[in-house]
Amino acid sequence: MIRRDFLTLSSFAALGSVLSGPVSAGFEITRTDAQWRAMLSALEYKVMRKEGTERAFSSPLDREKRQGVFHCRGCDLALYASKDKFDSGTGWPSFTRSIPGAIGTKKDRKLLVTRTECHCRRCGSHLGHIFDDGPAPTGKRHCINGVSLRFRAA
Repeated sequence: MIRRDFLTLSSFAALGSVLSGPVSAGFEITRTDAQWRAMLSALEYKVMRKEGTERAFSSPLDREKRQGVFHCRGCDLALYASKDKFDSGTGWPSFTRSIPGAIGTKKDRKLLVTRTECHCRRCGSHLGHIFDDGPAPTGKRHCINGVSLRFRAA
């Protein structure tokens, strides 16, 4: 049984193969590559489906200060509440926590250090990474690509 809240590389192997982007099998919402390409811009596709990263300070959502909820651009699942957003100074929207049950995680070993990658638990879209250098109350910093999100004001 694969836990959606923590996917490991061995979990991916259990699904049959490791892909260059998030695995679509096992998610509630799945689309073909052609469907994802048709609905996303080139940058959104690169980030959300190929685990890319947008340029720092390029997302207007980094400066979003209104009350509301940040949703997955891929499937519209509510992911982060504005009350948990903070200015990390990194150039990406940052949050201390996600809405319970909204995201999944896996180990990311693409760089010299192991990081925790996070994705939408419903469609598998790559969101960003979680670090242990955030403020209270969680000490976590969910560093999220703005192109992976849509904001809905309250």
